[in-house]
Amino acid sequence: MVLGLMFGEKHNGDPDERSRSNKINDMMLNRFEQDNGTCICNELLGCDITTPEGVRFARENGLFKDFCPKMVASAVDILESVIEEMREKENSQH
Repeated sequence: MVLGLMFGEKHNGDPDERSRSNKINDMMLNRFEQDNGTCICNELLGCDITTPEGVRFARENGLFKDFCPKMVASAVDILESVIEEMREKENSQH
């Protein structure tokens, strides 16, 4: 959402803005996947949290309390680096 607000389409339907927005989003997801192995929650957790058994496993192993905050922190770090990189690109073009 942050990237969409900062770098998303300003003019609805503009194909160049849409392409740029998609590239920035892909950059974020690719970096998260590089750092963490995947960007799919169930794969990160090692269980299917759409099932009662998966939720139980996650709770019993402290995944929501310990692991998930680490993934959020990772996403924030990556987000900050993407924002910085995009701002530097914008500044160098002006």
